[in-house]
Amino acid sequence: MPNRAAIVTGASRGIGRALAEALAADGYDLTITARKPETIEEAAEALRASGASVEFVTGNLGDEAVIQEVVRAHRDRYGRLDVLVNNAGLGIGGGVGEQPTKHVDLMLGVNLRSMVLFYRESLDLLKVAGAEHRGALVVNMASIAGKEPPAWLAVYGATKAAVIAYTRSMNKELNGEGIKSVAFCPGFVDTDMTEFVRGQVAQDDMIKPTDIAEALRFVLRLSPACVVPEIIFSRPGEPF
Repeated sequence: MPNRAAIVTGASRGIGRALAEALAADGYDLTITARKPETIEEAAEALRASGASVEFVTGNLGDEAVIQEVVRAHRDRYGRLDVLVNNAGLGIGGGVGEQPTKHVDLMLGVNLRSMVLFYRESLDLLKVAGAEHRGALVVNMASIAGKEPPAWLAVYGATKAAVIAYTRSMNKELNGEGIKSVAFCPGFVDTDMTEFVRGQVAQDDMIKPTDIAEALRFVLRLSPACVVPEIIFSRPGEPF
């Protein structure tokens, strides 16, 4: 059985890829997921080339069966779970009168519902790790939009505000089991999800995915006596 193991969703690129790379570099065995087979396979091969042990599962995390398969595959391969990173998410803009139901359901399903189901499906593994070292960790990818909800991204902002609220609830419910939860709330990060603002915010002025990865390392180094419920990542001059 490995010393430490983690699940990272949405790990084929961007923030999820950076978090998976950081965990692999620090010796974690990984199960990673993404929707597109070609991108998650490439990420898995790159991580393996660095020396990591990697399982991958392809699928849409809006589907409960896919979530169950991710946890089953991880359990069968590694037998333990110390870190769960709920990173997968999407944002689709639109005015209040122009929101197709399909888009609303996609954001609710992937950004919020999948997080809730991952807690449920992996709770027994997290409890075992929490009992062992009092440092089991769940990282939930929120957004600065969950702190200051924008116009035209109202549904996205609402899902991320719910992620923050659910994270706080999980700390109240699970800290006694040695399981901590933290919501990461970044502003514009230099990933393909922020290409729509490249005309307004220079790429060099965006937060780097490695900044988020360093925050993960910081939280993992904390003692069992310290819980950080959320971390806000803002750019110079922003209100947070």
